[in-house]
Amino acid sequence: MPKIRLCFLWHMHQPYYKDLRTGKYRLPWVRLHALKDYYGMVKLLDEFPGVHQTFNLVPSLLKQISDYVDGTASDALYDIVAKPAGDLEHEERLLALQYLFQANETHMIARYPRFLELLQAKRGAHDDLARVAVRWSDQDFRDLQVLSQLAWFDEFWIDGDPEVAALVAKGKAFDHGDQQLMLRKQHEILSSVIPAYRRAMDAHQIEISVTPYYHPILPLVCDTNIGRVSAPGIRLPASRFQRPEDAKLQMVRALEYADEVFGSRPAGMWPSEGSVSNEVLEIGASLKLQWVATDEGVLGRSINTFFSRNSEGILDPTSANGLYRVYRYEVADTELGIVFRDHSLSDLIGFVYAGMPAKEAAQHFVQQLKQSAEPVLASGRDAVVSVILDGENAWEHFPRNGREFLRRLYGLLQADPLIEAETIGSAVQATPFSEAGKIRSITPGSWINSNFNIWIGAPEDNTSWDLLSAARTFYDQHANDSPSAARALALEELLIAEGSDWNWWYGPEHHTANDPDFDELYRDHLSNVYLALGATPPDELSLPITTAVVHKGFTPQSQYIHPSMTRETVSYFDWLGAAVLSAEAEGAMHMASRRLSAAYAGFDETFFFARLDFRQGPPKKAECVLDIEAVAPSGDSTRTQLHVSIDESKVQRWWLRRDPSDTSRALIRIEDLDEGTARMTQVLEIRVQRSALRAESGGVLKMRFSLREREMVESLPREGWMTLDVLSEDALITKANRYW
Repeated sequence: MPKIRLCFLWHMHQPYYKDLRTGKYRLPWVRLHALKDYYGMVKLLDEFPGVHQTFNLVPSLLKQISDYVDGTASDALYDIVAKPAGDLEHEERLLALQYLFQANETHMIARYPRFLELLQAKRGAHDDLARVAVRWSDQDFRDLQVLSQLAWFDEFWIDGDPEVAALVAKGKAFDHGDQQLMLRKQHEILSSVIPAYRRAMDAHQIEISVTPYYHPILPLVCDTNIGRVSAPGIRLPASRFQRPEDAKLQMVRALEYADEVFGSRPAGMWPSEGSVSNEVLEIGASLKLQWVATDEGVLGRSINTFFSRNSEGILDPTSANGLYRVYRYEVADTELGIVFRDHSLSDLIGFVYAGMPAKEAAQHFVQQLKQSAEPVLASGRDAVVSVILDGENAWEHFPRNGREFLRRLYGLLQADPLIEAETIGSAVQATPFSEAGKIRSITPGSWINSNFNIWIGAPEDNTSWDLLSAARTFYDQHANDSPSAARALALEELLIAEGSDWNWWYGPEHHTANDPDFDELYRDHLSNVYLALGATPPDELSLPITTAVVHKGFTPQSQYIHPSMTRETVSYFDWLGAAVLSAEAEGAMHMASRRLSAAYAGFDETFFFARLDFRQGPPKKAECVLDIEAVAPSGDSTRTQLHVSIDESKVQRWWLRRDPSDTSRALIRIEDLDEGTARMTQVLEIRVQRSALRAESGGVLKMRFSLREREMVESLPREGWMTLDVLSEDALITKANRYW
């Protein structure tokens, strides 16, 4: 009887935060995610022996964890939480206030009342850190030191370790002994991570795969010009970077290190960000890899098809038969298995289910899986379904780190006779040659939009590639004149700089409170190449690559957007590139009483799109109003109001009024707006033609969202306007890059 072969791959990765010259770790995220995610994700499978999975462990992450276990790693935040509170210098207190609250407020901070109390006290001082640093007592800081770490502790320790449970129960007024206990338990958790994976692998419950050592975008390392193949017209760096030998070295080093750590050479690889090209696949096959994985979008572009889903997210039969199989990449004597991730199922876990009850989310996943796979089973063959996603960053958005959701999901999978949860390697091996799809050429791309635009094309991205290219050329010219140890250090720094994480934060797409840290750390790695070889780094490396001011809480539109407006759930990628305004940026006071979370807006050639997110789910009964002023290049302006009436958390009707101050003007009904629509899921989404708003190219759209329940509750922004420049997509990208 045909079955669904469900292949989970959990990808575990953090950037390489260590400065090799100083030995210091710039940021604490490896340590914190090792406390919260890495151990528990594999340990949980002990409860479900019938569920087998693949864990993709980036070797540079494993090396950093090992450094912490060995005591050779140190980061500034660990030094601060380990120091007696009374001995903290003023600068250390400022760092503690700046960094120790960087955690999910709802699920990590508010879980501990005293931690939330401290956060509110900090906000009550209007985030004047210097003032707080002076006014807070040693006890305040000691409580912050302990709770900021407990918030990252794994659920197995919180629930199952009596000493940790006692700290949680105490909740406040910690003493120095409590602080020391917290530090000892940290080391216990860190020391348990790698052995837990080794045990699960030896028990044949998991397969361990790898990513190239420092997480580079392999196709771009092979040749940056490949960026223009997947995105014609994209601007390329001034200096072409073309180092396939580095790409191969990153892959070889990854396989060798995993063999050293786990006693077994991995058979498979998730290339960084699912990034592949023909050149990369040929290198992989030459290294005797049995399989690689990437995204369905790459497959679709490679075989010139589109994987179509209905409004409920279910694949149509033709799409299911195309996607739910193992493929074999064949060129000359080269053969390599490839699986392609189900983008929809993967994103449901990564971006949607955190907002649903755990039981409902688990049932929804299984229902989606079975309905999409049904046509394949009906044809008489197994459906190989790959669900591949980040194994760490999603869980802070779930209650209790997502453990209830995962337990319910794994329980359903284990109990269902139609579903076999197995590793990718076993699915590839079990697929008869006759059932495998054949693919002889692959269109280069990644799991994000099937291109590499996140990492190349924007001015900041291209600057980083040019600096990397210059450092790599300098190494070629001078390495042989240097001692072997210096040569090895310089090469290591180059390989680190080839990692994808630096360019993830350059350009308009992503930003974080740690942007300056990432920028400086990247330039430090490149500077270390020159220093290791006895040279002075070029002046450019002393200047930030990120040069523009980041406006707190607001991200401008960086590309055209095309939200579908028909899916059952909202896709993160539909709104990637939209302008975003966070309500938290409007001021931190009384956030708990606010209804609005964020506002999104953007356009494409034809439509204007708007989205409103709510802090605690959609309102039961309310009216949402979007005030818009379209300013033409001539300076003439047109005022418009979009009204959406909500009842029982559904859109009942909506209409548009021109010149809201003139109430005698007729309303424009939804039926009169070509392809206009409004819908409520967990968020409110609106689509209306640009022409209905008089949004002229070269002009500006100014807008403000309001939520009214009997009376006006709040607006976003509270003062002023959220502004969009109505430009061509190329001009929009250029302007967004200047903004950042």
